[in-house]
Amino acid sequence: MDKLRVAVIGTGHLGSLHAKMYTALRRRSNVSLVGVCDVRKSVAMEEANKYNTNYYADYRDLLDKVDAVSIVVPTVLHHEIAKEFLKAGVHVLVEKPMTKTIEEADELIAIAEEKSLILQVGHIERFNSAVRAVEPLLHNPKFIECHRLGSIKKKGRIKDVGVVLDLMIHDIDIILGLVNSKVKDIEAVGISTVSEHEDLANVRLTFQNDVIADITASRVTKEETRKIRIFQEQSYILLDYMHQEASLYEKTNEIMRHKKIRIRKRDALKVELKSFISCVRDHRKPIVSGHEGRQSLRVALDILDKIHSTKGMVL
Repeated sequence: MDKLRVAVIGTGHLGSLHAKMYTALRRRSNVSLVGVCDVRKSVAMEEANKYNTNYYADYRDLLDKVDAVSIVVPTVLHHEIAKEFLKAGVHVLVEKPMTKTIEEADELIAIAEEKSLILQVGHIERFNSAVRAVEPLLHNPKFIECHRLGSIKKKGRIKDVGVVLDLMIHDIDIILGLVNSKVKDIEAVGISTVSEHEDLANVRLTFQNDVIADITASRVTKEETRKIRIFQEQSYILLDYMHQEASLYEKTNEIMRHKKIRIRKRDALKVELKSFISCVRDHRKPIVSGHEGRQSLRVALDILDKIHSTKGMVL
């Protein structure tokens, strides 16, 4: 089996983690990290030295040197760079949010399909060990409650978009996968405190099958929390993304019986990149393809429209 030539475009905090993980996977998954790219030449050089690879200041210099890339740059650049690589016949993993607009997302999907290429979107929570462990226990959720709280000062936090596209979109993606129904109604408020975008948002999604999801996301909270509660007919599940832990509470004779779910904890990014590599090699649909990425983006953009159009934004 030939080595799969990969590169990482963007060597910020998350891009560096992609490069580190590809390096760790080089033997078991037979990949070769042929380069890292960043417009900040000194940063690219430092990352290249760290992972014993080549550095590039212009991503176009990599178009004919790779089979697949991770694109980990500011959101506004996702479409431009992903489009160039797809047109060059390169498989693409682009970090979330997929693009800034639906039109941009549609164009990437169309190019990928025309050229029979893998287009995966980096919704890492889909690969969280706790999420994967509770999937067999999910049966017709009725009400979902999410809290994703943290600080904008955390290393690796993106700042060119607000908390909806930065943090909440993770939970939107998970919820859309759980509910499997179209959104019927959106109620939303947002608050801007430390940036020009919304830094805290609260949303209620009502779906056509009458499932309700309440989502709170904040990047102005000192304590980090990433939890989801899923309420079903005779049980509810508490899932902690951050600690990769989950519990099942089942109703038995009017009493809620608690059972901790056994989870084999794994590095979600490693699982995600291994899945991407496997999809490229076997040419199979990613767990989070361009279509799923677009779906989450559509709901996130509708939430932002609701926040701004109903004066739900407080400055």
